[in-house]
Amino acid sequence: MATSELIEALQALAHERKIDEFYLIERLEQSLAKSYERILDLEWDARVTIDRQTGHIYVYELVPVGEPDEETGEYSEFEERDVTPDDVSRIAAQNAKGVIASIVREAGRQSIYEEFSGRVGDLVTGTVLQGTPDFTIIKIRDGVEAELPHYDQKRNPNERNERPSNEHYRHNQRLKVLIIEVRDPNSDAPKMRGEQARPAIVVSRTHPDLIRRLFEIEVPEIYDGMVEIKSIAREPGARSKIAVSSREANLDPVGACVGPKGSRVRMVVEELRNERVDVIQWHDDPGTYVANALSPAKVTNVIIDEDNHYATVIVPDDQLSLAIGKEGQNARLAARLTGWHIDIKSASFAGEPMAAGDNMLIDEDVEADDEAGLCAYVSEDGARCRNHARPGSRYCGVHADLDGE
Repeated sequence: MATSELIEALQALAHERKIDEFYLIERLEQSLAKSYERILDLEWDARVTIDRQTGHIYVYELVPVGEPDEETGEYSEFEERDVTPDDVSRIAAQNAKGVIASIVREAGRQSIYEEFSGRVGDLVTGTVLQGTPDFTIIKIRDGVEAELPHYDQKRNPNERNERPSNEHYRHNQRLKVLIIEVRDPNSDAPKMRGEQARPAIVVSRTHPDLIRRLFEIEVPEIYDGMVEIKSIAREPGARSKIAVSSREANLDPVGACVGPKGSRVRMVVEELRNERVDVIQWHDDPGTYVANALSPAKVTNVIIDEDNHYATVIVPDDQLSLAIGKEGQNARLAARLTGWHIDIKSASFAGEPMAAGDNMLIDEDVEADDEAGLCAYVSEDGARCRNHARPGSRYCGVHADLDGE
């Protein structure tokens, strides 16, 4: 390759990959200097310069001048001795391919980092390029790709799984994904396996903020700030709950998110591949908030223990399974959404709840439970004793001394 052809190729490559031309040439000079030190078997370090106009390559050996520093043993002055070989262009061409490929890859990753590092948390639309058992490559735009990892956590515990279990992607499928990380090529942090060959951008389809961004697109009131998403709890691919509140007195936040005939929330559900989404109203009263979070189950009473951040919820017998949900899913999501530890009890098991403000033992209103053989004791917080009454008594063994009252 002639020297002029080399510089033209570098310029074209820099333009195509959107890399600064002078940065590319400087990196090539640094890499070639190391190559020529080895090829020419130089005693001292080498410096390479490439003429920006003609592409001609010059190689200099940096010969120390004077005495070294007494403390560091290093030289401060050097004399450049021209050691440019006759076949400098041929040697450069032989080494340039690998060097340039490395430089382009590193410069491209740096460029992507500078552009996207401030966009972590943004929602972007991409196209599926290819998939492997461990990750899917998403094209965000020309020249920019992202990785959606879905590693087996048992085999690769240090890797991520950002794909819901119910999703599988096909070539050229369009996806909305959330940017969760942009890898810094200059970071001193330990590198992930094969990181240099993987895209610098990591995206997710399981992150709770994906739902937040989707609602911002579908609900103008959220985008404008009139409705606020207070909390999100999600089990990707299965079910999610979001708590919303309104900054406008006359605006129903749940209705705004659901939309006319459920049109707005339906668009979110479709993008999430039919993941169920419950929209509930946030409330500053913990009891009301916990009761709302257990929707669609109807709650009879909520007893709050603020010291232990514990909420005991009493529900009608026919609402118990609905409140708990399949494999405890509804209760689990409600606990994550509210941040309270929730204990759900049926009315017949825990006793009918007391009216607000009642702090007393109840003996006269337990006939129905007496027939079921339950202990008649009700604590000051309104919870009925779970134990069965002893034979011939209205109380269990723990509260047997109340028989004498």
